[in-house]
Amino acid sequence: MPAAASLAIMVACGPACLRDEPPASSGAQIPRTADGRPDLSGIWQALTTASWDLEDHSAEEGVPPGQSVVEGGAIPYQDWALAKRNENRADREALDPLLQCYLPGVPRVTYLPFPFEIVQTPEHIGFFYEYGHTTRMVFLDGSPKPEALEFWMGDSHGRWEGDTLVVDVTLFTDRTWFDRAGNFHSTALHVVERYSYLTHNHLRYEATIEDPNVFTEPWTISLPLYRRLETNVELLDYECLEFIVPSPTLEQYRELAR
Repeated sequence: MPAAASLAIMVACGPACLRDEPPASSGAQIPRTADGRPDLSGIWQALTTASWDLEDHSAEEGVPPGQSVVEGGAIPYQDWALAKRNENRADREALDPLLQCYLPGVPRVTYLPFPFEIVQTPEHIGFFYEYGHTTRMVFLDGSPKPEALEFWMGDSHGRWEGDTLVVDVTLFTDRTWFDRAGNFHSTALHVVERYSYLTHNHLRYEATIEDPNVFTEPWTISLPLYRRLETNVELLDYECLEFIVPSPTLEQYRELAR
């Protein structure tokens, strides 16, 4: 099937395609690093409405309609937390942390309508997001997690399970949302991300979310990520300056990766 047709089909059916299509095998279609791991390097972008609302939603002013990326359709809130989410949604233009220039957190940063770049080494994987020059380091070297700290983007430690990169993210602040619809969490948030190839130019992204303070059970989102193939594609500048925290630049990390 031509690449353009494949892309059109995956955009149209969204997460359903991911449930029906298994990850790519370990064949030659997967780019690999010198040590044999899948090479995730490149610039990627999600093409969903999850940034506005993870669940099914109709169009509103400034909000495109979209289908749920939550497996099972709905987020399993505790009763008090569902009421809180609805309060957030009613006043989202004032309360959404992203509109106050705070960092988006995980997993929200992945499905914002902005591209991001992955730079890979054997011991670390760097994620560089166009939105606000946000950066994130995934440690693959077995280093211990820090204690009694909170981070806007959490603390990420990864491992390989076959050809899937699994990233365990903890130590969150409770000041980020999952989307513009007011879906939220507490400091007990625990996110396990999975990145695996569907085709040479498509990744399957999954994030399992656990927070016993807010939800009745863990829940999972899944969506495709598309490789940006434009000639000379690169991350551009999109800044929300007020609360940006200085972090290593993409150029500095590339030097480290050499």
